[in-house]
This record gives sequence, C-alpha cells and structure tokens, in this order.
Amino acid sequence: MKKKKVAFFDIDGTIFRSSLLIELVEVLIANGKFPERSRKEFSRQEKRWIDRKDTYEDYIMAVVKTFMKYIKGIHYSELMDASDIVFDLYKDKTYVYTKKLVADLKKKGYYLVAISQSPKTTIDPFAKRLGFNKIYGRGYELGPNDRFNGKVMDLHLIENKANIVKRVVEKQNLTLRGSVAVGDTEGDISMLEMVDKPIAFNPNKNLYRYAKRAGWKTVVERKDVIYDID
Repeated sequence: MKKKKVAFFDIDGTIFRSSLLIELVEVLIANGKFPERSRKEFSRQEKRWIDRKDTYEDYIMAVVKTFMKYIKGIHYSELMDASDIVFDLYKDKTYVYTKKLVADLKKKGYYLVAISQSPKTTIDPFAKRLGFNKIYGRGYELGPNDRFNGKVMDLHLIENKANIVKRVVEKQNLTLRGSVAVGDTEGDISMLEMVDKPIAFNPNKNLYRYAKRAGWKTVVERKDVIYDID
C-alpha cells in the first residue's frame, strides 16, 4: 500500500496572524479568570517589541510565563470557555498563502499536522476547521476537581518539533518523500530540516539567515502582497 505524504505546519504567526496564546490570555484577563494586574507582567515586553527594542520571542516568553503563573487553579471548563471565545473572535484571522497551501495539500491527499506551543484546547477548533488530521499543542496537567496544577504534559515532545515529525511518520505509517513543513522562527528549524520541502514563512531574523544558508524557500506575506525572497 502506497504511503501518504505528510505536511507539518506551525500555527502561530504562520497560519494564524498573531499568537493564539496571546489572545487566550487577553480573554482570560477580560473575563476575570486572570487578575487585571497580570497584563503588566508582559506589557513592557510587548511595548519593547513594538518599538523594535526587543524580539517577538522575548514578548512571547513573557506571555508564556504569565500564563503558567496564573493557570494554576483555573478549572478546565474555564479554559475551554475562553478557548471557544478566541475561536469565535479570530477563526478567520489567517494568512492567505498558508491557508491556501493547507487547502491545496489537503486536496492532494497529504496528511496534515498542526504543531503549536499554544494550549491544545485553543489550537484544536482552529486547526480542525482548516482540515488538519493531527494536532499538537501544549497540554496541562489537571489536579483535584479538574483544576490545573501548573505543569505541562509531555514537554520533551512538544518542545522539539523533530520528535513530533518522527512520531507522526512512524505511528501513521507516512512517508517523508515529498513532505512539506512551514515555520516562522528558529524554533521550527528542527522540523524544517526533516522534510523535502521546507518553507520559511514570514521568518524572523534567525530563521531567515538559516533558511538563506540552507537554500530553503522563503515566502513573505505583507498586507495583500505575497512574494518569494531569494
């Protein structure tokens, strides 16, 4: 039996035109599940990124730190409710290039895998709507009474996307021949290195430099223009 081809997509900043984690944290604050003061814990890094004084990664890590601090004690249903709100508000906030690529590969019979560092509860409805077959995101341990205890599940797997590539190919009996992967930061390099057709999409500086040395396809979408970078 002929094995299916596979394509891997980062989600935040690659398909979704922002970070689902950022939007989730904002909803949790707005709904009173996280304290209003928690916004101050990443607002400085946000401004420094906007002013181009620090990197986007610095900003995201501040948001992650805030999320991990305040998710402890939150009930599972409260996170699900916030995730539903994020989906309803932002389900169409996607890039044209990557959304079309997902649809084209789906038609060609590719097995589609979404990988994100955002919570899986938030990624699931977004990625399912686009037709992904398998979805990886951060999962969080539940303690007594279905409240989160502040620990991440299977961190060794989600933090190294190459591990996910190997796992999916083996478990789903797929082939890496003709495989595709799309990412936007250096955190995606381990995934991009494993496929036949790596694409650096709207890459940050570190990924752009690596992609240029490696000869990978680099695509930028800005406003209503999509173009390749040599």
